Amino acid sequence: MTAPVVHSLREQIREHILEGIISGRWQPGERIVERRIATELEVSQTPVREALRELESLRLIESAPNKGVRVRNLSATDLEESYPVRAGLEAIAAELAADRLAEDCSALEPHVAALYEADRVADGTGQVRHTVAFHRELVRAAGNSVLLHTWEGLGIEVFTALSIRWLGTVQQSYAEEHQDLVTAFRRRDPRIAEIVKAHVLGCAPRA
Repeated sequence: MTAPVVHSLREQIREHILEGIISGRWQPGERIVERRIATELEVSQTPVREALRELESLRLIESAPNKGVRVRNLSATDLEESYPVRAGLEAIAAELAADRLAEDCSALEPHVAALYEADRVADGTGQVRHTVAFHRELVRAAGNSVLLHTWEGLGIEVFTALSIRWLGTVQQSYAEEHQDLVTAFRRRDPRIAEIVKAHVLGCAPRA
């Protein structure tokens, strides 16, 4: 039986703010008031400040003296910049995970099935969630904690969601592309790193 995942208070607050940015509660350029969030969530301002600092490191918000914290006005270029880095990391992950995934793709397959359903009903939220989950499992299969931590630090899920919300970056079929990756792993394609890298770069928004 898998133990439940326990998130720290800071992580819970960070997710709350992230959801607010993705959903549009806080628009680009709008101020996020630390004290107001603390009051709303019935917490002290310290974990709120820590969560905001993390989001600033992801370049989602910015702070300025006497002006407080605001949601960054992210352009297509801003959103696009993480994709070459992500593509490089996932290419490395694909090489490291190739033998393992050739034998067993069970960690990837449920997300492909979910993507077929999300594509069918045009569920954008589901497409983002299972696309990111698929790639997270691919990176996790590499068995390298440094690689996974670095990948997680890119803020993949929120940048993917913002690309769709703010720029209309939508693919016709998420499922088929990811099924193709599973097929490539199963047949031990010697070009798997290149295939994964091209896939990630093909998902990038265009300025």
